[in-house]
Amino acid sequence: MANEALMHDSDENWRILIVEDDERLAALTKDYLESNGLKVSIEGDGARAIERIKSEQPDLVVLDLMLPGEDGLAVCRLVRPHYRGPILMLTARTEDLDQVLGLEMGADDYVAKPVRPRVLLARIRALLRRIHDVAEPVKEESSQENRLTFGNLVVDSAMREAWLDGRSIDLTSAEFDLLWLLSKSAGRVLTREEIFHQLRGIEYDGQDRSIDVRVSRIRPKVGDDPMNPRRIKTVRSKGYLFVKEI
Repeated sequence: MANEALMHDSDENWRILIVEDDERLAALTKDYLESNGLKVSIEGDGARAIERIKSEQPDLVVLDLMLPGEDGLAVCRLVRPHYRGPILMLTARTEDLDQVLGLEMGADDYVAKPVRPRVLLARIRALLRRIHDVAEPVKEESSQENRLTFGNLVVDSAMREAWLDGRSIDLTSAEFDLLWLLSKSAGRVLTREEIFHQLRGIEYDGQDRSIDVRVSRIRPKVGDDPMNPRRIKTVRSKGYLFVKEI
């Protein structure tokens, strides 16, 4: 089988920036990803990575946690106001704290090292697929289905934007994906299993807190009270409910 079926035609030229100071690992990862149709560049210093991400605007960033110059958490935090693409964080440690901090800084997903190349490729494709899917031309007759209004909150999947009281909400790519999934299912409880399957393409292991962290970040952005949420409710032992009317 040639190069594991490509998600896109080769002329899509998705640009990936790997921020990793282990030169051998970075080179091996670059070779593997490029053999599967991606265009890859490498940066080994955190401080330089910040400027490159801002100026080059790659389609996706693979970001190591431990870096010289600035660590991965700092890089993520500092580029987020200037970069809306997906950030996939790599961490050599598996503690929940590292993963939660990464998500709070704006990472879209994370993978614990050492990571198998096929797993990394699958995670990258899943993140890029979201961009590709929403970039498809929107049929005029279904345009209303791509914009949902809930009082002072508007969510538009075609533009990948949301507005509160007419003002644009600053959302990461992953935060928008979750907000859209919840809002288009308004009035129905979505289990964590459903959310994981639809957004990350993997099964929920019962331990991953990424969805909970992301919901906690979205709530204040959409005008919800984090201590007493009325718009995005937690349904104990089940999942989350986006309320149609509040």
